Amino acid sequence: QVQLVESGGGLVQPGGSLKLSCVASGGTLDHYTVGWFRQVPGKEREGVACISKSSGEKIEYVDSVKGRFTISRDNAKNTVYLQMNDLKLEDAAVYYCAADWAMGFIQFAELMRRMRTTEDASYLDVWGQGTEVSVSS
Repeated sequence: QVQLVESGGGLVQPGGSLKLSCVASGGTLDHYTVGWFRQVPGKEREGVACISKSSGEKIEYVDSVKGRFTISRDNAKNTVYLQMNDLKLEDAAVYYCAADWAMGFIQFAELMRRMRTTEDASYLDVWGQGTEVSVSS
């Protein structure tokens, strides 16, 4: 099973951009469906975006980030990215990537959209440790 490490978080002003990376080790990430999730301390975790395994031809976003965030994958680098543009105050959170080997994309996207609890999170094979994104003027 792969291990995931996120990076790229930081402090940005409203309207700014960041690009997060989720790098896998110990396995081949292109065999996994991968998603980005976020959590504000004290609040429930929520889904952000997900991308299908292999070529990544299937992508889903939650409504709040559509048109601003872009998920992509570079299998040669064993990495999934989240390009975040036009960041808003409400985008501030700890961002996590998570991956699952067996779950189909439709099921993963449904889980991503309804993600709330620790139990929801337990359905995915592996999570990274998170990277913090702060948005402040």
